[in-house]
Amino acid sequence: MSNVRIEESWKQALAAEFEQPYFQGLISFVKAEKSAGKTIYPPGSLIFNAFDTTPFDQVKVVILGQDPYINAGEAMGLSFSVPKGVRIPPSLRNIYKELATDLNIPPATHGDLTHWAQQGVFLLNAVLTVEHKKSRSHQKKGWETFTDAVIRAISNQREGVVFMLWGNFARNKKVLIDAAKHLILEAAHPSPLAGGAYFGSRHFSQANTFLESKGKRPIDWQL
Repeated sequence: MSNVRIEESWKQALAAEFEQPYFQGLISFVKAEKSAGKTIYPPGSLIFNAFDTTPFDQVKVVILGQDPYINAGEAMGLSFSVPKGVRIPPSLRNIYKELATDLNIPPATHGDLTHWAQQGVFLLNAVLTVEHKKSRSHQKKGWETFTDAVIRAISNQREGVVFMLWGNFARNKKVLIDAAKHLILEAAHPSPLAGGAYFGSRHFSQANTFLESKGKRPIDWQL
C-alpha cells in the first residue's frame, strides 16, 4: 500500500482491498506499461484524483464512467471531466444540455468538473488508467474488481448517497448498491450515440431533492 498515494479516509475504507493480490498485480501492470515506454493516462499523480478530491466521508453523489479519455491532455482522473482549455467532449456537452433543461443552468464554457467533486460528487471511472489512443486497453486488468469494491464500500458504509448510472455498463453496477439506503438513478448514456435518450432524465434536480430530504446540503451544479 505504501506505493499508492490516496486520500486518508479512502485508505482506511479500502485498506483490505489494497492488500489483495489482484491489486498488487494491477499496480505492477501499470508500472510495467510505463517502464515499457507506453504513454498512460491520466498522469500518475491524477490516477486517484477522484478519491483525493472527494474524501470517502464526504461522498454525496456518485457518477460512474467507464474509461479515462485516450487523448493527450484530456484525462484528469475525474469521470467525464477534462481540464480547462481542453475541448469539451460530446458526452459532457450533453450533460450540460440536460443541466440547462433540468435546473436552468447555462452550459459551462469549460469541462473541468472539479467544483462538483469538491462538493461531494464522486466522479469515478470503472477503469482508472488507459494507454494513449487505445480505448479499453486497461480493462480486465484488475481495475473493475477494485472499483466494484469501492462502490460496495460506499453502499455498505455510507447512508443516503445518490448513484447516477448512465448507460448499460453503469446500470449493471446497481447490484452492488443497497437500494434501501441509497437513491439509484438510471438513464441512457449521455453520449450522442444514444440518440438523445439521456435527455429528460432530470437526475440533477432529483439528486438535490433527495439530499435535502436527508438533511444534506444540495449540490451547486453550476460551474
